[in-house]
Amino acid sequence: MKNADLALEFAELFKATYLRFHRRRRRRDVAFTSQQWAVLTHLALSGPLTIGECSRHLERAQSVVSEIVDGMEAKGLLERMRDARDRRRVLVWLSEAGQIALQSEQQVLDRERLQSATSGLTPAEKRALLFGMRALVRAGDQLVKKGSVR
Repeated sequence: MKNADLALEFAELFKATYLRFHRRRRRRDVAFTSQQWAVLTHLALSGPLTIGECSRHLERAQSVVSEIVDGMEAKGLLERMRDARDRRRVLVWLSEAGQIALQSEQQVLDRERLQSATSGLTPAEKRALLFGMRALVRAGDQLVKKGSVR
């Protein structure tokens, strides 16, 4: 099979897989507002920050970010803690519940639907599926290392 044909077929299969297994959420099931999501993901990437540092990154007034953080802290998603190096500074960080919620929200595919569908596969098919996916991810990593893709 030619690489171009393989790429085309894989792209079609990927689209079909996504359409069958992506997480479907109704509006009321969304756990975060866009502003809360921005705070949560920024903290996850940057590590603990002060509210001032977070507000500068998000280009929002410190009072606005403070209000968002207060609401998220009340929900148990964030915690405030003293900076060990400078006890005057108060840092904001993800609580354990916030980390779990972030991981859950980042899931693209519906795990239950995948479990149900893969339960009908033979052990050899399951191994082949994972083998192929891992090989493709490794190949993508190599492209990134070579600078072939952004």
